[in-house]
Amino acid sequence: MRRRDVLKSVVAGSAALAAPNLAFGQAAAKTLKFVPHADPASLDPVWTTADITRNYSLAVFDTLYGLDAKLQPQLQMLAGEKVENDGKQYTLTLRDGLKFHDGTPVLARDCVASILRGGQRDPLLNLVILRSDEIVAVDDKTIRIRLKKAFPLLRDALTGAPASIMPERVAKTDGNTQITEFIGSGPFMLNNKERVVGAKLIFDRFAGYVPRADGVASFSAGPKVAYFDRVEWHTIPDPATIAGALTNSEIDWWENPAIDLLPSLKRDKALAVKTIDPYGSIGCLRFNNTMAPFDKAAVRRAVLSACSQDEFMLAYAGAEPSIINNPCGLFASGSPLASNAGTEAVGRLAGKFDQVKKDLAAAGYNGEKVVLLGPTSIPVLHAYSQVAADLLKRIGMNVDYQALEWGTVVQRRASKEPIDKGGWNIFITNLGGSGNVSPAAASAIRSGQAAWFGWPNMPKMEALRDNWLDAPDLATQKAIALDMQKLLFEEAPYVPLGYYAGPTIYRTSITDIRDGFPQMYGVKRT
Repeated sequence: MRRRDVLKSVVAGSAALAAPNLAFGQAAAKTLKFVPHADPASLDPVWTTADITRNYSLAVFDTLYGLDAKLQPQLQMLAGEKVENDGKQYTLTLRDGLKFHDGTPVLARDCVASILRGGQRDPLLNLVILRSDEIVAVDDKTIRIRLKKAFPLLRDALTGAPASIMPERVAKTDGNTQITEFIGSGPFMLNNKERVVGAKLIFDRFAGYVPRADGVASFSAGPKVAYFDRVEWHTIPDPATIAGALTNSEIDWWENPAIDLLPSLKRDKALAVKTIDPYGSIGCLRFNNTMAPFDKAAVRRAVLSACSQDEFMLAYAGAEPSIINNPCGLFASGSPLASNAGTEAVGRLAGKFDQVKKDLAAAGYNGEKVVLLGPTSIPVLHAYSQVAADLLKRIGMNVDYQALEWGTVVQRRASKEPIDKGGWNIFITNLGGSGNVSPAAASAIRSGQAAWFGWPNMPKMEALRDNWLDAPDLATQKAIALDMQKLLFEEAPYVPLGYYAGPTIYRTSITDIRDGFPQMYGVKRT
């Protein structure tokens, strides 16, 4: 499928879903109007890995540590830490003034319960649980973590969305069950009364939030000051509608502008275009490794061999090819562990459909139906999905392409049911680059039934990851990372579809947008 045809299809599909007669009016001085890449299907930062839920969690919840722009953990909810016994004991002290949105104080037992819940789902936080002898509240303001052996990534584990601090009663919810109370201690409160699922999410400034008095405001670290009384997230499927609202001052900030619209938008001097996330995104064609035909590694490899990273990336970013950085493997392009090792396997038979058909037959593909969940409401994923559906048909697969809104994909990809009972074979997504700069947080290479959606069985990968975590130096880490990337292309639990670092766009009246994921604190209106 040609790139231009894909883009036409993306715009047409989005326009069909657009809300009719959208009108915002002039934005109030104390209200920030933002268009995210999707509406959160889940508001539980532990239950899902969806980037949009992570972004929402940055406003509502806080974490014990924050990440600076260099991905280094810094004290956030903590006044201090004491590390003893050769790195095997951490004593963490909460800073003064921490309150939940219901007015109750944040206590150490809330933090312990939140860590334990997050560890049920998050691979890095789970390591903290497994490597600990004790995680306890010593008193209302003190947390003690005693480790079996030193674990230098402990601080990193306590920075992510799964480590969001919730009241103990909420955090006692099983990690596999979504929470129903969305009470954090962050700078904004969720205004659930005005929530319109699929269209609008509202945040109100939390007057009881006390920002850090020290530190540098960088990524999710340092003082988090809310300059707006209200933040509105408007989900608008049609890119042209968003572009018009942006140029007419009806919205302030568009997270992921449609790439084909950028040339015209850049001509508007009232708009600023900036890449705020230097770690970008890795396109991902994810297989259900437990379900035929992709329970066979040879079948997965055959599909991987047919996928051209350039074709997938150009389908979305062809108007701005400078944001593409291929080839891409396990790690985000340009990050310290990134390499080209083994990447020649991706697309080595691109365009050679007859040969791929033969390889599929030899691998044991017998014409089984392949249910492809293709998100329609996120343009980049819709573009990937269109190319993937066309490619799978060309290599002779029996494709059932199901075009679905992203929220539906998020819910359905968690299903382990057979195909005829709502299961799936492939879904399309992006892997956030910052989550793929090291094996520690790379969810897509985890193994077993408790792994990320797709549930591959890769004991060799798990062993390599354990070795990486215990590696004594960077040189050893890099050597192990190379072996992990080579194994990725042998096992093929997913196909990395390429890498891009896309820009965001906002009105020049909006300033101080932090680098990293979209964050609502720190942002000002001039």
